[in-house]
Amino acid sequence: MGALVECVAVTKAYDPTRPTVLALAGVDLSVQAGEMVAVMGPSGCGKSTLLHLLGGLDIPTTGRVVMGGQRIDTLSEARRAVLRRREVGYVFQFFNLIANLSVADNVELPMLLAGCRPDEASRRRGELLERLGVDRFADRPPGDLSGGQQQRVALARALANRPALLLADEPTGNLDSAATTEVLGLLSDYHVAGQTIVLVTHDPRVGAAGDRLVTMEDGLVRADEHRNILARGA
Repeated sequence: MGALVECVAVTKAYDPTRPTVLALAGVDLSVQAGEMVAVMGPSGCGKSTLLHLLGGLDIPTTGRVVMGGQRIDTLSEARRAVLRRREVGYVFQFFNLIANLSVADNVELPMLLAGCRPDEASRRRGELLERLGVDRFADRPPGDLSGGQQQRVALARALANRPALLLADEPTGNLDSAATTEVLGLLSDYHVAGQTIVLVTHDPRVGAAGDRLVTMEDGLVRADEHRNILARGA
């Protein structure tokens, strides 16, 4: 398997008046297709910034970001938006579901924006909601659901366009212990099926689920531990 996405000598400065104050201070990270990589570290160490660069939500100050053999840091915002819709799915701590849309519409929307036919989007949405155990809430607004159920919907939305890369920023950070276990199980199931996942977490239980644990501090990768995980399907 080759690298699906990689950062090479990446730095990120948010304040142009203080160019030496870096959120990322020279990060190299390569994620192979099919891996599940957990990124951990203290608040402010650059974890979320790294995730945003990997998914094309932002661009580095210096260095390069490559996805599928293509530099994405040099693309225009419009082209990066197209790439995000087609190749990247996002799951966030606070779900980011659209409150005035139904659960079904939240999941269908990214497919329609990507040009999917309405009948195909509806079929795929039904399959995802059923697989994630929230199909009975299809016509309800997200606010009627528990936190764990909303995160299931958010995961369905992130997977709607069959992304090559799934990025999760503290996906269990707003959940209780039982819901954390459920969502972690779902992420692991998709990983076992071949989904490439990079997630940021403070939770050691979540960090322990990955093939790799990347530890960050002060905008740098301090450790990159490859785990001895049994081959999928064995």
